[in-house]
Amino acid sequence: MRLLVDTGPLVALADRRDAHHAACTAWLHDFRGQMITTWAVLTEVSHLVPSVEAAVAILRWSGREGLEILPLGRDELIKATDWMERYADRPMDLADASLVVAAIATGITTIWTLDRSDFETYRLPRRKRFRLAEMT
Repeated sequence: MRLLVDTGPLVALADRRDAHHAACTAWLHDFRGQMITTWAVLTEVSHLVPSVEAAVAILRWSGREGLEILPLGRDELIKATDWMERYADRPMDLADASLVVAAIATGITTIWTLDRSDFETYRLPRRKRFRLAEMT
């Protein structure tokens, strides 16, 4: 299984005080597959975790565990900006837009996110929906 990873689960993994820490840790323990994210997501994570130590820990984990990080070059930035403009009423941030661009580029529409309402709203080309990874 291949899936995209949003900011929320990574912040929860890095912060033991986060309300979703236990559920995300348990879900990750059972997951077998490839996780893919973007630099925009990792930047957002490093800003939202409670300390530099937590940021370093989750970034080191990301590198060790083989979290594939997709590039966000000029073409991807232009596409992400177009998506942000399309969903300006939500509003869509750069991290979310980068994941939409990643979904289109890779064909991966399953996403591990805590931001259910946004990713249930976003529509990919041909009105295709994201499939949210279930944390049970």
